[in-house]
Amino acid sequence: MTVDTLTRPLAAAPAADPRTDWTRAEIAALFDLPFAELMFRAQTVHRAHHAADEVQLCTLLSIKTGGCPEDCGYCSQSATADSGLKAEKLMEVDAVLASAAAAKAAGSQRFCMGAAWRNPKDRDMAKVVAMVEGVKAMGLETCMTLGMLEAGQARALAEAGLDYYNHNIDTSPENYGNVITTRTFADRLETLGHVRDAGISVCCGGIVGMGETRGDRVGFVHALATLPRHPESVPVNALVPVKGTPLGDMLADTPMAKIDDIEFVRTVAVARITMPRSMVRLSAGRESMSEATQALCFMAGANSIFTGDKLLTAGNAGDSADAALLAKLGVRPMTGAEPMRAAVA
Repeated sequence: MTVDTLTRPLAAAPAADPRTDWTRAEIAALFDLPFAELMFRAQTVHRAHHAADEVQLCTLLSIKTGGCPEDCGYCSQSATADSGLKAEKLMEVDAVLASAAAAKAAGSQRFCMGAAWRNPKDRDMAKVVAMVEGVKAMGLETCMTLGMLEAGQARALAEAGLDYYNHNIDTSPENYGNVITTRTFADRLETLGHVRDAGISVCCGGIVGMGETRGDRVGFVHALATLPRHPESVPVNALVPVKGTPLGDMLADTPMAKIDDIEFVRTVAVARITMPRSMVRLSAGRESMSEATQALCFMAGANSIFTGDKLLTAGNAGDSADAALLAKLGVRPMTGAEPMRAAVA
């Protein structure tokens, strides 16, 4: 038996559609499993649907930074935050395409573009569409996160060839109002509906480590796993505390509120079990995780990462560090991306 035989998805993977009828009690029971048992179940599910030794590489670019009217408690780009971040204009198309070309050369398979908007204005759509078309023409998967969308805007992005639209639910429905007050949980679901109706794949996850309870993490996973169709991508972020944001200042005052590494890995594992076909992305917060914690996340079923030196405005591990870690773990970039080059000692 070859190594490839051991690491590719199992031939007997079930053909039935994944469950969307998970109960909170079932999800809570998964969180409560002994850690080794939870990891075993997550790895078993992962291997039934995905190659065990592959990780998708994605790059995220802020195409419009700062000045967002939303009051998301974690975000340095909110106009209500005292983070020192200044509002900038939407980038020019050529500059975005140059960043996409560099990301492709570094091995990324998906290029994600984020704008600090409550929702895009019609005057911005021509530039946004041109960005999608240009990145798509390079052979990269395209993803955008622009805030809330109207149905017509979603259709315009679909016609431009957008592959994924990111719109996170952030946390459980019950905890949502503690994090954001300028839009509702229902608003988030409405945008996801417009995206799905337009034929665009959904990228939707959230943030843990915001002082929430395990019950909130159960509710967060439950909300995703019971959508009519699971998101094709599920980013799981660990809060990056930014001074001048409500949650960043809260964690500075109460550091015990920060999620511990094992609980974060549990969240990744439960997401993998309940959404078996989704790409589970290890997203923000990775730059402060140890290699051992990241390795556990991959074992728990994470199979996508953001690479590069920056995620919107927060720092990230960087291409060289990622290449070295993946090489150490025997993990390779997903098919379609050129191998990353590790830093030479």
